[in-house]
Amino acid sequence: MTPPLTDRTARLFAFLGRVSTEDQQDPETSRAWQLSRARALIEPHGGRIVVEYFDVGQSRSIPWARRPRASALLAALRDPNRGFDAVVIGEPHRAFYGNQFGLTFPLFVHYGVQLWVPEVGGPLDPDNEAHDLVMSVFGGMSKGERNRIKVRVRTAMASQTALEGRFLGGRPPYGYRLVDAGPHPNPSKAAEGRRLHRLEPDPATAAVVRRIFDEFLNGAGLHLIAEGLTRDGIPCPSAADRARNPHRTGTAWAKSAVRVILTNPRYTGRQVWNKQRTEEVLIDVNDVALGHTTVMRWNPAEKWITSAAIAHAPLVDQDTFDQVQQILAGRGRRKPGTPNRSRHAYIFKGLVHCEPCKRKMQGQYSHGVAYYRCRYPAEYAAAHGLNHPRNVYLREDILIDPLDEWLTTAFAPTRRDDTIQALFEAQADSELTNPADAHLRAQLAACDAKIARYKAALDAGGDPAIIAGWITTTQAERAAALAQLRTVETQTVRKMSRQEIADLITRLGDIATTLRRADPDDKAEVYRHLGLHLSYDPNRQIVRAEARGETVRVEGGT
Repeated sequence: MTPPLTDRTARLFAFLGRVSTEDQQDPETSRAWQLSRARALIEPHGGRIVVEYFDVGQSRSIPWARRPRASALLAALRDPNRGFDAVVIGEPHRAFYGNQFGLTFPLFVHYGVQLWVPEVGGPLDPDNEAHDLVMSVFGGMSKGERNRIKVRVRTAMASQTALEGRFLGGRPPYGYRLVDAGPHPNPSKAAEGRRLHRLEPDPATAAVVRRIFDEFLNGAGLHLIAEGLTRDGIPCPSAADRARNPHRTGTAWAKSAVRVILTNPRYTGRQVWNKQRTEEVLIDVNDVALGHTTVMRWNPAEKWITSAAIAHAPLVDQDTFDQVQQILAGRGRRKPGTPNRSRHAYIFKGLVHCEPCKRKMQGQYSHGVAYYRCRYPAEYAAAHGLNHPRNVYLREDILIDPLDEWLTTAFAPTRRDDTIQALFEAQADSELTNPADAHLRAQLAACDAKIARYKAALDAGGDPAIIAGWITTTQAERAAALAQLRTVETQTVRKMSRQEIADLITRLGDIATTLRRADPDDKAEVYRHLGLHLSYDPNRQIVRAEARGETVRVEGGT
């Protein structure tokens, strides 16, 4: 019979620790002092640490199951040959947040693994109410500490914006560039070499901003302005700043970019903060234990913090900006008596692509008939070097019957085995490295380049104290990026087996009958599950359909 957890003498321990980017600590230093506390607790009892689970760059609010090393520890608990019989934590504040202790400790009890913490002087007793209360209090204190830090930081940033007009970071708006504004007012940050920055009109783009405001006030619409800028060969915002926009093509102006410029109050010379907020939302409302993820939300204009005084050189005056906002607000209002636009179902929503420009075609109803449209001004086509009609239309109803006939043939009993094999082989491309891999590797390379420059500066006679601080900060950033990369490298999309694909086809049954009777929304869902991709060539009036690697021409003319 296994003795109670508190009656057994643990000898071999696993160590659990964590440091996050918000702690502003060197990961190695943080690990060292947490490990020191853990050893001071167990060594008088003959304990020895044989394995470490230390997370770098993980916020305390992230549940254990989503922290790479803590998750690995939970997996090790299930292994009877784990190599340790207890776990020691050097600092509960860094391990548990909110209700995480109550969600995690039962696993230790279930698998018979002791959990030692310095605050109780040894192993936690699952039957001791005082132990449970102490750990719950620490979780609450950890959550409260994080919330207090957030409140203090946000309050300070609001004051710095409103009273000082300080630039608080981020990319400069199109039309401005960043220039040095002197040493940081915080002595410790100034000692690390940090500097303040301010906005200054960019000689290359400031005039473009003024042109956009002038043309709009003279009656030009957003699309007309965008077409004119593209026609005149003026680089759009993403093309003017490629370093911050590598994910965008940067070949032409979009009306959304024009609208963003027209609605940005920073062009009046005042600093603005709190236009967006970071919000934590549940990953799965049916499984609260998975925790939260952060998303960016736009704040209403009344919550924006604006500097009381002019903080940088304005590109437009306040009256001009206010006139533009009034015009935009008037255009957005619906006339009295105008009925609300009804919602239409598009069976191929998100699946139809325009062959010349490779963009998704947008759904549009005309006289009760569903179409898919790609509108591409001549100026944009010229910028891309494409032979693209100004407007491309494709009727939805002429696609349905030939497409369903093709799918029926593909899933017929005589072709069932060939279709299963084609679907299985088409999954090869799904086992690709997570897209974040390239970003994290670039981040590691940037950190290595920084450290090399700092060491060169040190060799050239720079201040050792200041440069050491720079190196420590960069090493912390590198360690966090490396930890994330190791996690990302293990995340690949699992391939379905041939049997799983066969079972899926069996559940669909008679696919012809299923598609014919399906509600439009359900039908669209079936097409998405099949990996359907439609590409329309308006010049040849041909639609090509692909489902998991198998391609066919399903429509030949409009």
